[in-house]
Amino acid sequence: MSHFSQIKTQIRNLESLEAALTDLGIEWKSGPQSVRGYRGQTRNAQIAIEQENGYDLGFSWNGKEYELVADLQYWQQDLTVDGFLRKVTQRYAYHTVINETAKQGFQVSEQQQNADGSIRLLVQRWSA
Repeated sequence: MSHFSQIKTQIRNLESLEAALTDLGIEWKSGPQSVRGYRGQTRNAQIAIEQENGYDLGFSWNGKEYELVADLQYWQQDLTVDGFLRKVTQRYAYHTVINETAKQGFQVSEQQQNADGSIRLLVQRWSA
């Protein structure tokens, strides 16, 4: 019986996910990688994050999105699972917005980190 949990996300772009993890100071390995779990069980993932206790967490593509894959009994992050996903998702959204607006010719002209943790971006595009 598997101890792994698979938690759905709205994360679909690997580059933005990698940038988000890097921004948050999380060391990760690009896949395909094995995520280690209880009694030597493994799961394949596109991103693996090693923990000091020998159990990993990772992000695995399910055909629609990247799911967080981990043996939650051995979760060893500073934040709860929900807190971790909230932070990763916020940075992921930031990078997705920056990348998509840049493709359309926009540049960030102003960026503000609000007291509630949200980020305010002002983008603009100059036309000839």
